[in-house]
Amino acid sequence: MTRPITHRNLPQLLLKTREALLGHFRLIINHFGLTEQQWRIIRTLDEYGDMEPNQLCDACQILSPSMTGVLARMKALDLVDRRRVSTDQRRILISLTPLSKDLCRRMAPLIETQYALIEKTVGRTLLNDTYAQLDRLLATALNEVPAISLPPVPHRPNKRTTPRIKP
Repeated sequence: MTRPITHRNLPQLLLKTREALLGHFRLIINHFGLTEQQWRIIRTLDEYGDMEPNQLCDACQILSPSMTGVLARMKALDLVDRRRVSTDQRRILISLTPLSKDLCRRMAPLIETQYALIEKTVGRTLLNDTYAQLDRLLATALNEVPAISLPPVPHRPNKRTTPRIKP
């Protein structure tokens, strides 16, 4: 039987790779009482400095509605500060608090040790090649790839008309 889709599922492959790698860091993140999203935000702010929420969304790959809730919870936990930009009161900057800076400082050696263990296991060359290929892919014009024209759909399932599939 011929498969109708011949290309490998690159988004799914990247998700599996993400999960395989993140699994090695999840123990550290959980040990310090953080969620993965909170850690992504803390690490990004530590690396790049203060950012506006929309910049954080892009850098951390978190959708805006989710980011709003995550930042509100992080503010309540004293992990981030929010302040208005003095030259434009409509803009808000998010920054790390002393608590989150301390968390980052305490987590950094564990994160670095875990990276070293991964590197020792899979090899520095493979990791460096992977970084280089991903950087190359992201530097291409992926956002300029045209979208295909979609045909009309005679029946589009939705929550009301889709039967539940029992396991």
